[in-house]
Amino acid sequence: MTPVVIDTGVFVAGVFWRTEAHRCVNAWLRGVVALGMSAAIYQEYERTLRKIQTRYGFQTNVETWLALVQAHAQWVKPWPLTAPVCRDPKDDLMIEAALAAGARTIIARDADLTVLEKPFGIRILTPRAWLATLSRADRRKLA
Repeated sequence: MTPVVIDTGVFVAGVFWRTEAHRCVNAWLRGVVALGMSAAIYQEYERTLRKIQTRYGFQTNVETWLALVQAHAQWVKPWPLTAPVCRDPKDDLMIEAALAAGARTIIARDADLTVLEKPFGIRILTPRAWLATLSRADRRKLA
């Protein structure tokens, strides 16, 4: 299974809203891809899921989502970068995890990531652009 890293904004949007981001998260849940995960990304997922749940009053059980990540993600020790790559150094954790997981793609909407020109050969695609790369058979799995 091909590993990908899903940026926090995409993952959180995929949990709470039925958008293209949801289809990206669904791709992981249905075995189309493996989710590359580091402890730092997990902590960011957890913090942001709880923040958005509180802000909007969602009844979604974030514990279930966090348990799925804990149990089914491809856990990696981040590959430390020797120098910042992103405009926002906090986003470097996505690249570090992608390098460690052998992921060739990061799915993100964050402009600090999407502006990059394929760092270390890793494509950074929006949810829509990434979904367009899927085979017809994989797209059917997400319907």
